[in-house]
Amino acid sequence: MNNTPNSPDFHNDSDWNSSISPSFSEPNSGDEEKVLEGELLTGSHGDVHRARSGRPVVRQRKWLTLILFLATCVTTFLAGLSSGPIPAGLDEEAVWQVAISNGVTYAGCLMLILLFHEMGHYLQAVRYHVPASYPYFIPFPGSPFGTMGAVIVQGAHVADRKQMFDIAISGPLAGLIIAMPVACFGVQQSETMVLDDAADGIQLIFGDPLLLQWMYTLKHGPLPEDTVVINNPLLFAGWVGIFITALNLIPLGQLDGGHILYTLIGRKSYIINGLIVLCGVLAMMWFREFSYMFLLILIILMGPFHPPTANDHVPLGIGRALLGWVTLGFMLIGFTPTPLTVIEPEEQPDQQQPPAAAIQIENDLPQVTVRIIASHI
Repeated sequence: MNNTPNSPDFHNDSDWNSSISPSFSEPNSGDEEKVLEGELLTGSHGDVHRARSGRPVVRQRKWLTLILFLATCVTTFLAGLSSGPIPAGLDEEAVWQVAISNGVTYAGCLMLILLFHEMGHYLQAVRYHVPASYPYFIPFPGSPFGTMGAVIVQGAHVADRKQMFDIAISGPLAGLIIAMPVACFGVQQSETMVLDDAADGIQLIFGDPLLLQWMYTLKHGPLPEDTVVINNPLLFAGWVGIFITALNLIPLGQLDGGHILYTLIGRKSYIINGLIVLCGVLAMMWFREFSYMFLLILIILMGPFHPPTANDHVPLGIGRALLGWVTLGFMLIGFTPTPLTVIEPEEQPDQQQPPAAAIQIENDLPQVTVRIIASHI
């Protein structure tokens, strides 16, 4: 995702490519890194410099890149500990073995999806000699996903229309190269169960997009209303990868979809941008579903409209135009309006307490047994 201006006519000093949400870090003068010769710009983002030739160059903050990558590996691993079912009756050591296997599988697959997504942006930028940083992964400890994606700092107003299109579209397509097979393998390994509202423990219900619902139907047949698909590490990583891709393809400002739409129809995209913001606000108020409020506020603050490219008149060609519209259409089958629903256990004061020995065994288990279920909502 590229993030630059706060208005259509404002020229900022850097672009931002991201997998989930726009984010950036201010530079630290104490970083041990190679800074290309130039003068620091007075814009709001400190990673972009201007070379003597006047062309923007981007500071490569290698230590920060590595630290954030490793931190995100840790936080996704921790999130993945509970990404699959843990059989009942196991002792504590066996529970940890299953949980660690879940964490490694989930983190490995998800980090690979994010890496492919960001490298799709980065390699196209390198191909067109557009200054770009290495991907900065964003750890998010304590969240169900373990990460907020990744971000790339990119020199602004260097790419023309065709170059911007190629840079923007390569991220989602590259990420799907990994996300789709991972999701398919996860569905093949999945099992179903009847949702029990009286079950012990918190249940996290992940709303599935149409694409995954179709996969479930092919594997399990039509699912009854009270039946859900039990999550596993591969399925969860694939779900997150598809969700990230669809989220980024929303045609707004600095999201990948915003770049693609602008390169397809130019300033006419501003009308669509405004309608999407308006409809999004009204829909959240009407359905009382505010899962995307933070993202919407962030997009509005950073500018819902796309800035002009270095040259808006470079033709895309029929092939790129068709690919652009098809890619934007993926949002319709990959997006879910209710990504997460939390079901609290019902209080049952009259229920007979289990034996003391059973209580002791349950309390000795590590805190990784929260059931995470992928629903066919």
